[in-house]
Amino acid sequence: MAGSDLMKTLVFTINHLLQQEKYKVALAVLKGFRNGAVYGAKIRAPHALVMTFLFRSGSFKDKLKAILKATYTHSRNLACFVFTYKGLQGLQQKIQGKSLQSHAFLAACIGGWLVFGENNNINSQINMYLLSRILFALSRLAVEKGVIPAPKQDPFPLFATLVWGIVLWLFEYYPHTLQPSLQSSMTYLYHDSNVWHDISDFLVYNKPRTVAQK
Repeated sequence: MAGSDLMKTLVFTINHLLQQEKYKVALAVLKGFRNGAVYGAKIRAPHALVMTFLFRSGSFKDKLKAILKATYTHSRNLACFVFTYKGLQGLQQKIQGKSLQSHAFLAACIGGWLVFGENNNINSQINMYLLSRILFALSRLAVEKGVIPAPKQDPFPLFATLVWGIVLWLFEYYPHTLQPSLQSSMTYLYHDSNVWHDISDFLVYNKPRTVAQK
């Protein structure tokens, strides 16, 4: 009974603390860290699971370690970035007494340099993912602000044409310039489909079982 009362008191105290306006910025930073860790794990775990078992060789234990390492790295980095970004943004706002657009940019620049500045596979994938998104966003913003005229026709077909033309040209003639995961995916799709020996590795398996087990 005493333990139950203690738990109720603790929960009440924590909930009361969470309602205090003077701690809101600091608490938002902590929840941002939590959300970054959770979201990073949710995004990376299924991706790492699929890519590891499709393309990575090695024992089951090695594959499991690779999945856990990738998930941990993505989760940790995203949590640390959100923590840094929200913390620096809140600090700037407190110093200047108001929120400015430059606060978000500067806080994110510092967080990006500290957290995502290391050149590794996880950071490279995240940075390139964001690059494609911001190019789209900046194009739309340029039209909204009148920097460039609005296209008379939907530019998406031309965009798709160039993207697929360039990436397959790079893959066929300069594959070393592409990310290893993209190389593996394209090899599976476009090169492995040129080779088979019988119906087993034509329909059932990608490669003969004897070859795959080596």
